[in-house]
Amino acid sequence: MAQRRGVNAAQRARAARTVAQHIALTHWLAPGKRIGLYASMPQELGTQPLIELARERGCLVYLPRIVSMRARSMRFVPLNPRARQHDFGMLEPEGDTWIGARFLDTIFCAGVAFDRRGARLGHGAGFYDRALAFRRFRNHWHGPRLVGLAYAFQVVPHIPVTANDVFMDVIVTDGGIDELLAHED
Repeated sequence: MAQRRGVNAAQRARAARTVAQHIALTHWLAPGKRIGLYASMPQELGTQPLIELARERGCLVYLPRIVSMRARSMRFVPLNPRARQHDFGMLEPEGDTWIGARFLDTIFCAGVAFDRRGARLGHGAGFYDRALAFRRFRNHWHGPRLVGLAYAFQVVPHIPVTANDVFMDVIVTDGGIDELLAHED
């Protein structure tokens, strides 16, 4: 977290553009695709260039909104100009329309760190793990694709996992797209 805080504004903007350029070369953003993103906080890899790219390509963009702190649950709400700041400091879109995570095509996730198996270290509240828990019980992969977004230095050798952790399918950093090793429990 200290390394993320040490990234200056120019480096942060350059990394955000670079990550969007890497993703532009994939097939993940196509007209009509339902994309889950996050409104980045200052210390996180910026998502504005990626949000703009997704919208330019005709994607439907959804951002997470916490619906219950007690239950640690969130839903994805369509991106709109009306937003409020949550207690955690993130911007959340307002509105009553929402979509469940299982109906998105790709979800781009922030994290404190990731490993090459796709394990993700979040901030410890478990919102994403709960919203994506259905993926742990599938015998065959049916989506959504989970993409971790990070600076290259956030990819570490190993992250301890629990039975509730949901793994990323791919990690995109300012260094490129990381092919992941098969996750082992």
